[in-house]
Amino acid sequence: MQVQSTGRRTLGGVASTLAMVLALAVAACGGGDRPDETVDRVEPPAVGQTAAPDFASPTLAAIKQSGRLNCGVHEGLVGFAYTDNRGDWRGFDADFCRALAAAVLGDADAVRFVPLTSSQRFEALRSGRVDVLWRSTSWILSREAREGVQFAGVNYYDGQGFLVRRALDLASGAELNGARVCVQRASTTELNVADWFRARALRYTPVVAANEEAARAAYAREDCDALSADISALAAARTTMANPEQHVILPDVISKEPLGPAVKRGDEVWTSIVRWTLNALILAEELGVTRQNAGQMAEDSPNPAVRRLLGVEGDVGPMLGLRRDWAKTAIEAEGNYGEIFARNLGTDSSLDLARGLNAQWNARPAGLIYALPIR
Repeated sequence: MQVQSTGRRTLGGVASTLAMVLALAVAACGGGDRPDETVDRVEPPAVGQTAAPDFASPTLAAIKQSGRLNCGVHEGLVGFAYTDNRGDWRGFDADFCRALAAAVLGDADAVRFVPLTSSQRFEALRSGRVDVLWRSTSWILSREAREGVQFAGVNYYDGQGFLVRRALDLASGAELNGARVCVQRASTTELNVADWFRARALRYTPVVAANEEAARAAYAREDCDALSADISALAAARTTMANPEQHVILPDVISKEPLGPAVKRGDEVWTSIVRWTLNALILAEELGVTRQNAGQMAEDSPNPAVRRLLGVEGDVGPMLGLRRDWAKTAIEAEGNYGEIFARNLGTDSSLDLARGLNAQWNARPAGLIYALPIR
């Protein structure tokens, strides 16, 4: 019984305590005798809404103010960038410079070509001496990481090879064991040759030249048995020799060399403008838009992709800070990708290079050229 009595007293005390706590809680919350008083509430913090930054480019603004695009190119590489007998710049890269000038300024001639050596090219971008570098430059990780540049795309898929004298009667690079090989100093060319011979446990003697021109001259003097460079550059070098038919490019491709335009790091909008101009020319070929028919297709084509590309529908140009017909102007200035290739590197040129990897993705046989969607 004592235990039961103690239990009743304990339960009663707990009930009394709970009643007091509830009364205090109601009073603290402003309830009870003040039903009409508004209760202050602490609202949860609102989730911040992040707006897209303005799509503006200081590089584009400076180009528009000066009325000129400064384009860094090779000092002289047949097929890619060189001056003709009138002093006018010609070549694959030069035509892309003009197309970019047409896209951003409406005038393909509003471009200043700045010839650069391989050792000058990245400093010229960083210093603002050029707005874009279109100089047969390979897109590799270390260049983006160390040189303060960004690549906007690939306009030519190349690979490194060997040029030798036909009289040597060589069938492949594997027969170059013990050979003297001319290479350009401080370039991926020099590094690729070293990697290739080392991986195959072959011996060779590097004949290192200051630049491409010096390497070609050393080969012409027979200071070396083979000249190694990008295959497109070897084809160009062969055309300049006294007897081109006496030289042959071996079938070995010892590296991947994705060549494309580079810009200064830090202006991602300008990177986008260069990227999408390149893609517009690639897409134009895919869609059958040429230098000659672009105007007519802008009027007649029912294809939405063509109409967006040529500025008839949508606001693609203004989204980039350009005119609606930016791509149409570029295409009418220099032609689509295929036209630029044929004129400078392909069947209509002295190099007569096959499209190969640089064929459109949907060609037969297929290549690697594939335009990003413009919409």
